[in-house]
Amino acid sequence: MTEADQSHVFERVVRPHFDRLYRLAWRLTGSKAEAEDLFQELLVKAFGLLHEIVKIEEPGSWLCRVMYNLFIDQHRRFARERMHLVDEGHLPGEGLAGLAGDLDPVADSERIEIFGRLDAALQQLSEDHRIVVLLHDTEGYKLNEIQELTGTPIGTVKSRLHRARARLRQILSDDGTIS
Repeated sequence: MTEADQSHVFERVVRPHFDRLYRLAWRLTGSKAEAEDLFQELLVKAFGLLHEIVKIEEPGSWLCRVMYNLFIDQHRRFARERMHLVDEGHLPGEGLAGLAGDLDPVADSERIEIFGRLDAALQQLSEDHRIVVLLHDTEGYKLNEIQELTGTPIGTVKSRLHRARARLRQILSDDGTIS
């Protein structure tokens, strides 16, 4: 396959999934810079595996699974090597508060505060629980899709989702966000 053919196939098969893949990268990493790195790493890998992707019935699901595996590998590697020079949870534009967009800070300060509390509560969950609740409740993935994506048995996915929601309710009720 020529380079022009590869580019055309890439545009036809992979590009339609860009929005979904970038949202997944952002949800997995929680930061714009790390999401962009993860997304780029996936695209490089996908371009190299284009001959395999064209044979797959559901390339979007396959690409999500590859991205999840890249994230897990990257997470394990960085957990061993990473130096924390600043409190990463308090960088500007990070987390759910960064999703609030161009809001009027006076009129929407309560909403921004709730986003901040929710983001802080999500950060208190274990990685497994945080990923399941974000994929299901914010991105709309079905339980069987999360099972396929993470390689986790469906019963474990259900259990993690239930426990994550219960823990979020507890954290948010303890800080007065919900009653």
